[in-house]
Amino acid sequence: MNCNEIIIVRGAGDLATGVIAMLHRAGFHVIALESDEPTCIRRTVSFAEALYDDQFAVEGIQATYAKNIPEALEAISSGAIPVMIDPLCSILGEIHPDILIDAILAKRNLGTRIDMAPLVIALGPGFTAGTDCHYVIETQRGHDLGRVISEGSAAPNTGIPGIIGGVGKERVVHSPASGVFIEHRRIGDSVKAGEVIAQVGLSQGGTEDVKATINGCLRGLLHGGLEVFTGMKVADIDPRDEASYIFSISDKARTIAGGVLELVCARSRLH
Repeated sequence: MNCNEIIIVRGAGDLATGVIAMLHRAGFHVIALESDEPTCIRRTVSFAEALYDDQFAVEGIQATYAKNIPEALEAISSGAIPVMIDPLCSILGEIHPDILIDAILAKRNLGTRIDMAPLVIALGPGFTAGTDCHYVIETQRGHDLGRVISEGSAAPNTGIPGIIGGVGKERVVHSPASGVFIEHRRIGDSVKAGEVIAQVGLSQGGTEDVKATINGCLRGLLHGGLEVFTGMKVADIDPRDEASYIFSISDKARTIAGGVLELVCARSRLH
């Protein structure tokens, strides 16, 4: 396998997974890089879950935890998506991809540089096309979602979640304290406002309840056992209360992925 033909994607959360899945279905080889303890909320549609379970499938696409490059190449050969622990992108010391995509969605640049690959694409705010990367993809919901930006930056982060079923910031649940996250409900469960969906184990002893903010279907929930801080996003509730939406890649992720695929296909036609 020509390692130059491998696309490196930094991040394997839900939006990154939408990008990876579309590239995979279009016939491209992808390696996803993640931190050692991903804090994805929408775990049912995040390839990052492979780091907790060794194997994880999203919409029929299998992801596997690869501990090194040979294991990653073996996974690609078997038709799977390798997910590696490599938050610093050290893989570039051995693999020199033609395309690198920053899909961490941290709202700031965590180390991606325009010289990391001949084509560097970044998703969302925190990047400037032509300086940090070659292109930026707009990630804010609205008319420009998924648009390719060749000059300048994406819209700044508003800190306000997108509207789903007529509900915005109220659908997101934040940790009431710092400590260890303890799951009580499962993603896909119907919940009522005020219901305890999780707890935070406090360092000084005892627990603090994490309660649902609205009625709906539990769309996202942090992995149990992770350290959380006060105000950290730990859950997401879909007021439409339709469980089937919980297990498929979102419209937002697919639209963003379309912008990425536009650039990747354009480069492939030229080479």
